[in-house]
Amino acid sequence: MTAAVLCAYTLIAALLGFFSHVEAGSLDVLILVMGSVLAIRHLRHVYGEKMPYLGGYGTGIITGLVASAILGLFFIVLTIIMPHSLDMTQVENLFGSDFNLSLSVTVAALAIVLMGAMSGVITSLIAMQYFKADRIDPMKAMER
Repeated sequence: MTAAVLCAYTLIAALLGFFSHVEAGSLDVLILVMGSVLAIRHLRHVYGEKMPYLGGYGTGIITGLVASAILGLFFIVLTIIMPHSLDMTQVENLFGSDFNLSLSVTVAALAIVLMGAMSGVITSLIAMQYFKADRIDPMKAMER
């Protein structure tokens, strides 16, 4: 589901022409974060209090990795179909002047996958602090 939303957003951004703005990529990260959190939340709903920590952590990572890999492949396909609408690969230096260096489509797709994987790792670490099962205190359990 996360991958479908990412691909739909990328297609809309390419068709409307705001894909070249770096700020538009921020929504990609937000979609990845929401997808990872919702996947962990669903797993918590299924397992309840018995959800393993590493199971939830892995779910968030895999969600981010798979969604970004599908987005990377979609980016390659979109570049083949609409080559001129994705001229966002101009590299600018810190001061804003163009170097007119075009990134390879493959390098851009790999960067998308790497960004998604790292977003999934960080998001899962944060989300699992909220969704992890409460530890059982053996001393309090004996008092009852």
